[in-house]
This record gives sequence, C-alpha cells and structure tokens, in this order.
Amino acid sequence: MPDRGGGPTGPRMRVGRPSRRVRTLLMTLGVLAVLGMAFTMFAGFWTDWLWYRSVHYSSVFTTTLWTKIGLFFVFGLLMALAVGFNIWLAHRMRPPLSAMSMEQQSLDRYRMGIAPYKTWLLLGITSLVGLIAGASASSQWRTWLMWVNGVPFHQKDPQFHLDVSFYAFDLPWYRFLLGFGFAAAILSLIAAALTHYLYGGLRITSPGARATAAATGHLSVLLGVFVTLKAIAYWLDRYGLAVKSSDFKATDNWTGLRYVDANAYLPAKTILFCIAVICALLFFATLWRRTWQLPVIGFGLMVLSAILIGGLYPAIVQKFQVQPNEQAKEAPYVEKNLRATREAYGIQGAKVTDYSGKSNTQDKTKLRDDVASTASIRIMDPNIVSPTFQQLQQMRKYYAFPNNLDVDRYNKNGQDQDTVIGLRELNLLGVDKQNWINSHFRYTHGYGVVAGKGTTADAEGRPVFTESDLPSKGDLGAYQQRIYYGEKTDTYSIVGGPQKEIDYSDDSGEKTTSYEGKSGVNLANPINRAAYAVAFSEPQILYSGAIGKGSRILYNRTPKERVEAVAPWLTIDGDAYPAVVGNKIQWIVDAYTTTNGYPYASRTTLGSTTADSLTATNDSRAVVAQQNQVNYIRNSVKATVDAYTGEVKLYQWDTADPVLKTWMKAFPGTVEPKSDISASLMAHLRYPQDLFKVQRELLTRYHVKDATTFLSGSEVWQVPDDPTNKSGNAVPPYYLSMKMPDQAAQAFSLTTTFTPNGRDNLSAFMSVDAEAGTPDYGTIRILKLPTSTTVDGPKQVQSQFNSEQDIAESIRLLRGGDSEVEYGNLLTVPLDGGLLYVEPVYVRGGGLKYPLLRKVLVTYGGATAFEDTLDQALNKVFGATGPTTQPPPDEGTTNPPPTSSNPTVQEALNDAQKAFDAGQEALKKGDWQAYGQAQKDLEEALQRAEDAQSKADRTGGGDKNSGTGGPSPSSSPGG
Repeated sequence: MPDRGGGPTGPRMRVGRPSRRVRTLLMTLGVLAVLGMAFTMFAGFWTDWLWYRSVHYSSVFTTTLWTKIGLFFVFGLLMALAVGFNIWLAHRMRPPLSAMSMEQQSLDRYRMGIAPYKTWLLLGITSLVGLIAGASASSQWRTWLMWVNGVPFHQKDPQFHLDVSFYAFDLPWYRFLLGFGFAAAILSLIAAALTHYLYGGLRITSPGARATAAATGHLSVLLGVFVTLKAIAYWLDRYGLAVKSSDFKATDNWTGLRYVDANAYLPAKTILFCIAVICALLFFATLWRRTWQLPVIGFGLMVLSAILIGGLYPAIVQKFQVQPNEQAKEAPYVEKNLRATREAYGIQGAKVTDYSGKSNTQDKTKLRDDVASTASIRIMDPNIVSPTFQQLQQMRKYYAFPNNLDVDRYNKNGQDQDTVIGLRELNLLGVDKQNWINSHFRYTHGYGVVAGKGTTADAEGRPVFTESDLPSKGDLGAYQQRIYYGEKTDTYSIVGGPQKEIDYSDDSGEKTTSYEGKSGVNLANPINRAAYAVAFSEPQILYSGAIGKGSRILYNRTPKERVEAVAPWLTIDGDAYPAVVGNKIQWIVDAYTTTNGYPYASRTTLGSTTADSLTATNDSRAVVAQQNQVNYIRNSVKATVDAYTGEVKLYQWDTADPVLKTWMKAFPGTVEPKSDISASLMAHLRYPQDLFKVQRELLTRYHVKDATTFLSGSEVWQVPDDPTNKSGNAVPPYYLSMKMPDQAAQAFSLTTTFTPNGRDNLSAFMSVDAEAGTPDYGTIRILKLPTSTTVDGPKQVQSQFNSEQDIAESIRLLRGGDSEVEYGNLLTVPLDGGLLYVEPVYVRGGGLKYPLLRKVLVTYGGATAFEDTLDQALNKVFGATGPTTQPPPDEGTTNPPPTSSNPTVQEALNDAQKAFDAGQEALKKGDWQAYGQAQKDLEEALQRAEDAQSKADRTGGGDKNSGTGGPSPSSSPGG
C-alpha cells in the first residue's frame, strides 16, 4: 500500500519549450505588467498621502492607514495560522495505511498528484484565507478605534444597568471578534475534514470505522470550539436585545426590549447559553471517550432548544400574555423607549405648548403693527430666485450660482437682516472653447459674493442686492473674492505655474491672475507628476509644458468632500453654506457624530428622514451618508472651508458629546476647541437643517411623554407634503427671523409644520432657535393645536389660495401667454393665537428667463389677500390703512388722483399716476415688456416729484399734504 504522505510521480514527458526570444519577451511583459500594477497602487497611496499632507491632516491618513494595516496583518495572520495549523495537524494525524477500496483507490490519484506541491498548496490556501480575513478586518478600523478609545456616556441602560458606551463602543467590537471566531472555526473545520478525508482519516464508503480516533478527536475539538462560540453569542445576544430593532405599533426600527424580550427571549438566551456550554464540554470530552454519541445528542438538544425555547416559547408569550393586555404589558418598556429616544436625538427638552390657532383680538387692525415685530417675513425664496441671480449677476457664461441659494443674516446699522446669498462659482460648461488647458489651467475659479435682502423686492420684483456686480461690492466690505473651492467645483485645476489664469473681465478687458495660496500639491516633482498622471488617468500631466515651477494641483474641492475626507468619522450635513467672515469667504459645514448602538433609542435612516422636496430635485442638498441607520446624533462639529485656500478647520461644538470625545482621542489635534471660534464666525453659525429634519421626524411620535398616548396612536403627526408643488415630497424647513409667543424678541429660527396622520389640517408648529452663540440656541418649541377644532394646514391654505375666484382669475392672467407662475415658500408665523400664512408668487415669462416677484399671498383668520406687495396684502387682511397704492380689488373703486399745490410736483404726480395705471393694465394683459416700461416711468416720475418737493421744502414752499391718495415718492407699486 502506498504511503499516504506521497507516492511515485511517474515519468515526465518532454514538451517543446518556446524559443529564448519568446521567453524573454514574455518575461519582459510580465515584469512590466507587475511594475505597472505596483506603480498604480503606489500612485493611489502616494497621492492620498500628498493630499492629506497639503491640508495638514496627515495624522488622519497615518492613523487610519496604520490601523488598517495592523488589523489586516493581525487578523489575516490569525486566520492563516488557524486554518494552516488545522490542515497541518490533520495531515500529521493521517493513518499510514488504509484498507483498499474503490474510494481509497480514487483518492490515491489525488494524493499522488498533490504530493510534490503539498507545501506550496498549504501556503497558498492559508495565504488566500489570510488575505480575505485581513481585508475584512481592516474595514473594521472604525470599530477598533471606538473600542480602544471609547469614553463613558455616564448614562446607564434601564435593563442591564451598563454604561451606554458598552453598547456604542464595546459590543460592536465583541461582535466582530465573535464573527471572526466563527469564520475561523468553520474554515478550520472544513479544511481539517477535507484533509482527513483525503488522507483516509474519514471514510464514507470504505469498510470499517468511518473515522480514525485521531480524526474524531480533532474534529470534535473544532466542533467544541464552534459550540463554545455559540454559547458566547447567546450571552452577547442578551445585551443585544437592548439595541435590537423591530416593528412595533406601526413604528419602523423600534429599538429596545419589549415585554416578550424581557420575559421570554432574555431567559431563553440564558438557558441556551447554559445548554451550549454543556454541549461544548461534551464535544471536548471526545478526546477521552473517542465517540460522538453524546456530543451529537447534545448538539441535537441544543438545536431543538433553540427552536422551542428561543422561538416557540416567545411566540406563546406574545400570543397569550401580551396581546390580550398589550397596553398594560408594554407600557413600562415604551416609557423606557420614549426617554431613551428623546435623549439620543436631543429632543428631550422640546417645549410643547397648547396654542389655540385662533386670534383673540376682535379688532384685527391692531395686529397690523405687530406683524413687523413678530417676524421678518422673507419674500425672497432662496429656492426660487437662483435663476434671477443668474440672469442679473452671472456676468459671464463661465460663472453660475447653485440651484438653491442660502439664507444667512448680516448686520447693518446694528440690525440683523435676513439675507439670500450665493457665490458666483466657476461653470466650465459655459466655457466657449472646451480643451484640457482651458478646463484645468485657465478657468480655475469663480469670483465674488452676490447677496440680496430676504424681506424686500424692488419695483419690478427683483431682489434688492446688498452685494453685487463684478468684482462684487456692497455692504460686505473688502474680502478675498476668488473662489477656488465651492459646491460646483468638482474637477481639478492646476494653478500657480507658467500658465496664467483668467481672473475676471470688465469693460477694460480680460484680467489674468496666478494663484498665490499654499493649497494643493506641488507638481514640480516628476514623481508627483507621474503619480497624478496615473491617478487621474491623464498622461498630459506628465509632459505638459503648462506645468512647471510653482504649479500646484487642486482637487477634492467641494466643501463637503473636503470635510468628509479629513474627518471620515463624521456624517456631513447636506447643506454647506457660504459666509463672509472677516476678509474671507468661508464655507460653513455642519457635521454630526452618530451611533446606532444607543440602547432603547429607536433607529432612523438618514437618507429617508432628511429627504424633502428640495433634496428630490437637487442631489447636492442631500445628507452624505444616505444609508446610515442611527439612533443617536449630535451636531458635534462645526467645520469651515476657506473658499480661496481650501483650508479646513474643525471646531468642537458639542463639548459634552462622548462620541466626539472618543474620536478626538483617536485623532488628537484634529478638532479645535470651541473657544477658538471667532465672534465673526459665530455670527453666521446656525442650527443645521438635516439635524432639524431628523428631529422633526422623530417628534411626529415622540412629542408625547406617556406610554398610553403613544400606544394609542391618537397623537401621531406627520410632516406635510410641500404644498407649493406636486412632487409629493415633504415640505422643507425654512429659516426665518421670528418671535414665538414666549419670546421677547425675534430670533433667527428654523421652522416647520405638522399635520395629523392621514389628514391635512394643522396639528402643530415647530421652531428651533437657530441663532448660534445665544442662550436659547437649540431650544425646540412646539405649538400644539387643539384636537377638538380644526385649523387649516399648509395644503388647505394653498388650496384656499387657488380656489378663491379673484385669486384664481389673477393667477390665470399672470399665466397669460407663455408665462409660468411659481409659488415660493409658504411661511407660517404664529401671531396673537392665530397663524399668519405668507407665500410669495413669482412669474417667469414674457421674454424673461428668470422669475420675478409679482404678487404676495397672505391669509389670517379666514381673510385672504393677493396683492402686489407684502404691505398691501397685510393691510388688506388686517383691514388697516397703510402705504398701499391700490385698493382691494373687490371694492371696485379707483384711487383719487394725487394732488399738490406745487405745480412741478403735481405734474410729476400726474405722470406717476398715468404710469401706475398703465402698469396695472399691462399686468392684467400679461404684457411684461409694457409692465417693465411702466415701472421705469413710474420710478422716474416719483423721483421727479421727490426732487421737486425737496427743493420746495428747502426754499420754504413745501406742501406737506402733497401726494395723498396716490403713489407717493416714498412708496411705489410692486416694491
């Protein structure tokens, strides 16, 4: 009988060998291929290192890299040793001889075939499993760093009384180790069994015993290890119940123990743990008993117990104990979930106040003056007017504004002004001649800020710009206007070298510049050039004459992309916004720390929770981590990205967040203290939208604090669909300076509305103080409407606007010709117990490619107005007199002609009245060209009247009563 360790190799056959030239060519090609692959991998590594070094976050790169390398080698080596050792042990335990059978004769051929290559085969198998295991382990670098650097939450779960850090930082790592152990045990078991079978230790059809004593003992130990790991899994599953997700009372991703978990699953897991330990000991006992009878029986009992105790018993408890009296049984566990969820999402301090929804003031005219002190109503919708900014302030085709502008506040004359702001960014699609030099060397940056008042439009419905033109000038003072880093800058540029860049063009011609910042990676080094040529698949980088001394390559240029790269442990908010801070343009990026291991706190998926009508049409506004499921979130970091230098700074915002403290231990020196935030930057920080959207979604259910109401579902709300369009997506939250009933003054706020589940009337109004640096920052206030009466919600208000005959007719006229009507943000403002709704209406058409504000819709207490200006609409709704220039349309009267004793003033006023009447007639016909001309004539006439009146006042001949009853020099229609 042949030795099971080897056998004759048989005669060798001489095969014709290829010629030396062919062998040399093949060898050369092989070497070149290996070098090419090696340099490609090196290029990716080297360019990453250069980039992190250029932004001064090289510690992030090195810490992450060494962590991945360490995990790869440690766990790859452990897996290779485990599998290799068991293959070697099985081979060493092989029987020297075996009875001849057809089975063994067939296996002899395989044994003889692999005999010369046994060592190489062993090394190949162990290397393969080691590489796979190492690669899998290296992806767990976040889990490792959180485990090794974890800090306590100083909060304990209500079931096991363990610190929350155990679930957030420790349990994920233990589960990884357990999964790795299972993989190692199973692979070792399979490898050992195959080896024993190949060398006769296991027999399927051969006569005699099916397994040798050595094979029996070896495989029993491996099975014992597997069952031991299963026992550990049962024990960890006990704690996993605190972070287990399930559907409960129509609530997706409910997390935490329920009655059946605490009273059925928890004891079942404990019992199964004990059974698994006994079963493992029986497997280990086969080293002495040399029989599988008892272990197999024990394993069968464990499987049966898992079915009966772990599956059937909890189902019986649920069916016969919980369902007949669910509210009483589940109430204590619901209360734990309510407390934990509110704490985990930072909504535990939300103030819910009853609000009548109806005004208590009989004389509504008294409320007219309260509107201005209650809210700075923004009629410039940043999500509508971007085309208007584009048309009026683009200046060159190679500039563009984002589809959705941003809202900020700027101080002028001691007063904060809500401001719509956007940057004139580079748009390469507008470059006439597309080539590599133009796209990456000449057109490299945008130029300047454009800003307009949020609460005002001019006489033609255009924004009132506070910063405009090229170069930009206005209220923002002097600042570096070149924008090398922005939301639309998604390609690389090579700057600072021999090739000049186009700066901007004015009446004197095209001006050029050369980048003077220190951002980017130096391309003077030929190795760097070669690496980037490979990394960007652009060979011209290697040999182009446009690259020389001083050339630097800029990439990863969007603000969110840069912050995510330097802080990969953060979740990035979808809306980065620009601000002029000091003499620089800074992008401000909100970032979150999250975990899905907060016990009892229900989970949410960031992508679906933060989706609304804006993210549906603009991917750039969506949160970066779309699929992340979390049950704890904090806006722990405020980040800035300099639009010129690309410098990234991370500031600690939530100083109590243990997740951020953990990451700061892992990456020391990357996050700057909160005290380093300058006053000028603090003035532009705000409450982030994505966090607010997550919180409002949770508050649709978790605004209640008692389990009985939660279980009944009677107080479930929903975020209404956006009433201004037919997308069917949630209404976005709106920034607005306003005063809630318990506030003494206006505060910059983020607001939203709620409706009852499945209905359109209003349930609640929610506001959060978004003014960073103030004591009330982050305070959530909810005005809860009564359930006994109905108050119109946003969709009903929009429907009311559209159904009123006069308004519908006016809308029809505005849509005349090829004009389009666009509805702006429907703003909701609490006022004297009631709710004031304001919606700007824009018209795009008549040869214009951009929307202009033409009307303002206002409703309050059942009264509705549709007027040219906000003041006119408010005056009509509240029945007040004011600087309106036309009567309410249903009165059927005309304005008396303006009068003045000064003939020059009177002549100008007559011309103004004619221009105003002509404009109204053109508006009815939808003739926007005529309307625009009439507005210019009106403005000119009013200016003449004002100049004449001023001159008369200086000479003592002024008429203090001039201009009554018609357009006055200080008030123009449509303004």
